[in-house]
Amino acid sequence: MSKLTHFNEFGEAHMVDIGDKEISARRAVVKGHISMEAETLALIVGGKHKKGDVLGIARTAGIMASKRTPDLIPLCHPISLTHVSVEFEIDDRNNRIDCTVSTETRGRTGVEMEALTAVQITLLTIYDMCKAVDRGMVIGDVRLIEKSGGKSGHWQAED
Repeated sequence: MSKLTHFNEFGEAHMVDIGDKEISARRAVVKGHISMEAETLALIVGGKHKKGDVLGIARTAGIMASKRTPDLIPLCHPISLTHVSVEFEIDDRNNRIDCTVSTETRGRTGVEMEALTAVQITLLTIYDMCKAVDRGMVIGDVRLIEKSGGKSGHWQAED
């Protein structure tokens, strides 16, 4: 079978061997957003939501999720994260919260999956905490913005 299929000689999926890859500083940046009603956004920003600090809890959930990525994605390598940041930007005009996650490691494989997982779980946590007041929230545009390190070097999305 072709090396690119990620299947062994028995047709079974397996993790890609990264043992011979060079250790390097690796970084990934992922963005996404959640849109909501203006009243819901006001509750979150004003700290008036009955469940408490929505953004603080969502930030913690995102960081925790980044560390659990290989538990959720079967062929994802466990890696030692050296840094994870979860940042929010409030977009009043569009009634949405933009989320940016940056993940870093020094290792043999990239950190894109950890950043992607963190953004999704961060936004899902916001949804979960606010669904009783706004079931129409929409999570969208989750995508890799930038990655660096490893053999493939630096990559940045075009806007």
